[in-house]
Amino acid sequence: MNARTYEVRTYGCQMNVHDSERLAGLLEDAGYAKAEGGAPADVVVLNTCAVRENADNKLYGNLGHLASVKAGRDGMQIAVGGCLAQKDRSEIVRRAPWVDVVFGTHNVGSLPALLDRARIEDEAQVEIIEALETFPSDLPSRRESPYAAWVAISVGCNNTCTFCIVPALRGRERDRRPGDILAEVRALVAEGVIEITLLGQNVNAYGVEFGDRYAFGKLLRTVGAVDGLERVRFTSPHPRDFTDDVIAAMAETPTVMPQLHMPLQSGSDRVLRAMRRSYRQERYLGIVEKVREAMPHAAITTDIIVGFPGETDDDFEQTLHVVREARFASAFTFQYSKRPGTPAATMDDQVPADVVRKRYQRLAELVEQVAWDESRAFVGRDVEVLVAEGEGRKDGATHRLSGRAEDNRLVHFSVPAGAPSPRPGDMVTVQVSYAAPHHLVADGATYELRRTRAGDAYERATTTVSAPAAPGVLLGMPTVGAPAPQPVADAAPACGHA
Repeated sequence: MNARTYEVRTYGCQMNVHDSERLAGLLEDAGYAKAEGGAPADVVVLNTCAVRENADNKLYGNLGHLASVKAGRDGMQIAVGGCLAQKDRSEIVRRAPWVDVVFGTHNVGSLPALLDRARIEDEAQVEIIEALETFPSDLPSRRESPYAAWVAISVGCNNTCTFCIVPALRGRERDRRPGDILAEVRALVAEGVIEITLLGQNVNAYGVEFGDRYAFGKLLRTVGAVDGLERVRFTSPHPRDFTDDVIAAMAETPTVMPQLHMPLQSGSDRVLRAMRRSYRQERYLGIVEKVREAMPHAAITTDIIVGFPGETDDDFEQTLHVVREARFASAFTFQYSKRPGTPAATMDDQVPADVVRKRYQRLAELVEQVAWDESRAFVGRDVEVLVAEGEGRKDGATHRLSGRAEDNRLVHFSVPAGAPSPRPGDMVTVQVSYAAPHHLVADGATYELRRTRAGDAYERATTTVSAPAAPGVLLGMPTVGAPAPQPVADAAPACGHA
């Protein structure tokens, strides 16, 4: 008898991707097999996001399509989890009675049992709990990448931003013990991972639960010293919690990459106050200046919301001012959208949609111009690239490969005729020949390949004696294992920042 198959569809932020790899690990631990090559699955799991205004419409649109698929597939089950499930609960089954399981952000580990119960009892199972049962990283994981992984150091958020519903759905911040984080990182490195991204909804507030405001800087140094680890990143920090020791840890730890994604949201002090963001323009630009002093070539990226209730033309001009001063390498820009249950949704002075669209267009044009100027500085420069699988578009004529530079810029590079080709996970040093706002092209004279343990791990994970195997690395250990970046259906930069 063949194993039942599954598919997990992910919407939203990095924490959802983290959870989805846990869901896949749990299902495989329970005997399910991943559906390959677009084949229909016996179990489809939708891991939802509640940040955007149209999240509900997208969910029910997808569920409507799955209803017809399920009608023609005997025994198929549909499960809905994530932030929207935590928020809407039984409403999902009321509007889509063909759904078999609804579970929340705090009980990811319950999915296999809920699927079994729904099948045995022949009725929908809705289980939403209010507090975290098991830290996500303590669950089995099916990582899609043998060479890069995400490690959650905290979950939840203690902030009260007026536009954000995430704290109500993910709960208050919970920090992992440093020893547990370090054990997970070492286990991943032993598997061949050479790049780690530390993940938290408010990652640099790490330590608040055990009363050490310098814990995050210490953690960066400790993780960065793990033998065999070559790159450390983190996302997403809050300007309020950004301390000088974190900048020092970044600058003084060679494996911590010169990259910082720090949400701005608005350049206007008045709007930041209304958003309940506990920093002001001067504070934000001060952090940027200190980062650039310590790491002149650091790439700084951000999130910006346009059209927050009450935003005036002058407020918007202040945001443009910060973009010019900060010289962002890129920015996730969003038109404000109401989220029911947030204070901002009921604020007076909602900005007219046509005004928001015009401001958004101006902002997008400035962000692109600044990003392009920053990218042009790389032409003629050598960069070291971690070769990736499925990262960016390839050039059909030159057969370019792709990867990420140390500062996380996307680089498309060509392999010279006769030169050895790298594997995903290997490192190449290449010379940038062209710059675009969102990527670099490296067809220059330099091409140096360094084969790595990560490339070896990729080769082992994707090759057998007889035939290629499905990619993915399953870590079933009870207290270790972490997710890696994977394609996301409706990607957002970070929970609560959009």
